[in-house]
Amino acid sequence: MKHSQASHHGLQIRLLAVDLDDTLLSDDLTISRRNKHALIAAEDSGVAVLLASGRVRESMLPYARELGMLDREGYMISGNGTLLTRTDSGEELLRTAHSSADAVRFYREIDAAGFPVEVYVGDSACVSRDDPWVDEDCRCSGLQKRVVPEYEQFLRSIGEIPKLLIPADPQRLPALQQRLRQQLGSEFNLVTSKPYFLEILPAGSDKGSALAHLAAMLSITRQQVMAIGDSMNDAGMIDYAGVGVAVSNALPEIAAMADWVTRATNQQDGVAEAVERFILQRSAVAPR
Repeated sequence: MKHSQASHHGLQIRLLAVDLDDTLLSDDLTISRRNKHALIAAEDSGVAVLLASGRVRESMLPYARELGMLDREGYMISGNGTLLTRTDSGEELLRTAHSSADAVRFYREIDAAGFPVEVYVGDSACVSRDDPWVDEDCRCSGLQKRVVPEYEQFLRSIGEIPKLLIPADPQRLPALQQRLRQQLGSEFNLVTSKPYFLEILPAGSDKGSALAHLAAMLSITRQQVMAIGDSMNDAGMIDYAGVGVAVSNALPEIAAMADWVTRATNQQDGVAEAVERFILQRSAVAPR
């Protein structure tokens, strides 16, 4: 744990960052009544709420709408930190992207290794070759699959690209990740959002850097930030936050770096447990 065993009770949390999949969302991809109530209560108490995901913005909007965040000031990190927007106005506060030339270079390396490459355009997941793991991404995100011929030409035609995703068998991805890390060095950021999704982000882009950018914009110190997550793509924001929380179902590496681990999983309202403890200062709230 990064801050020893010090108690965090009494801290004034002003900014709350929450991951979506396997954290806020139940396994059926819905927000429970108790989690929803806790986040709305946090907003009502004056805390700025930020949804942070590897999903594209279009795939996050239904959840922001359900939480009432499209009608008042809230924030979303999408694409694992490549885009930061306000939920009420849609204003872009931060954007990073690969050049089309870099995207083509990545594609050639990945395609030669026998893996599909996927990029998001609007509400479509555009993939270089069909693969069952692409279907899994579309199931989670609600995006439409589009298999694109002449993929290199396609990448050149769409200009800047926030991230590239490689959906594949989790047994095969670690070797590819190691190979790409050796070839790309520190020039780009490689993250796994799920064991079967490897993503290539621009250097310096992750949820943590986008969260830090927003905190600075809002004149909020990192000690006043709380972040909740479960996977390796949440590591940056959990490390940055004054109160970094892992839900009970988090990867062991994430649980080890967190300040606090919930007793509850994403299936058992783990987000609400943390929000009630550190923001609402009560042990439980009834769902509404």
